[in-house]
Amino acid sequence: MNGKVEINQLTVSYYGDEVVSDVSCSFDAGNLIGIVGPNGAGKSTMMKAALGLIPKDRGHVEIGGKPIHRVRKEFAYVPQRNNIDWDFPIIVKDVVLLGTYPHLGLFKRPRKKDREWAMECLERVGMEEFCDRQIAELSGGQQQRVFLARTLAQKANYFFLDEPFVGIDVGSEEVIITILKELRDQGKTIFVVHHDLSKVENYFDDLILINKELYGAGPVNKVFQPENMEKCYKMRIGLSPSLGVEV
Repeated sequence: MNGKVEINQLTVSYYGDEVVSDVSCSFDAGNLIGIVGPNGAGKSTMMKAALGLIPKDRGHVEIGGKPIHRVRKEFAYVPQRNNIDWDFPIIVKDVVLLGTYPHLGLFKRPRKKDREWAMECLERVGMEEFCDRQIAELSGGQQQRVFLARTLAQKANYFFLDEPFVGIDVGSEEVIITILKELRDQGKTIFVVHHDLSKVENYFDDLILINKELYGAGPVNKVFQPENMEKCYKMRIGLSPSLGVEV
């Protein structure tokens, strides 16, 4: 599957207050798309509502012209680290093996080839030597790499990652962004909720700029402009390729 992602008039409320308001945008397949905005802007809420993980007031999302609920096997989701129970007693290779389950069918158990594939995915993120460790024993960066391996095991075409770089080491961040760019180059489509504006131009092809409502969506070089950022963040922001971001 290799189709456009379309978000149409997505609106979400908590206790009567709109936190995502009438967001519409679309992106071609094979792009790495950042979702940025200030704290509390609705970035994570928009992603979860788009995937049908939380209720929405209105709007719909299509992938390749099909409603999101009809293409669940086509996308993989990595939640924020603070939404994961890291104390759950499971070893690393079994976390990754869970990624093969959507393709197994009801009541089927993973086979030898599924276990071998899970190990290949662990090798790709450089975590094969930790395969028998409890997930709780790993550092934040290592845990995030294991969860990326799980998404690779799903053989998805669309990836949705919520703040994957928060609280991890520089080495793990480099491994993850390198793999995400490789997936993009293979024709996969990746959405990433992100907070570090200084890396936007290096990391992403396209950008969604949101603060409850949409302030821009499209190629980074068009959206990531001072006037758009200042409207969204409601403060003066200087953008410089050499200096990064100045607030």
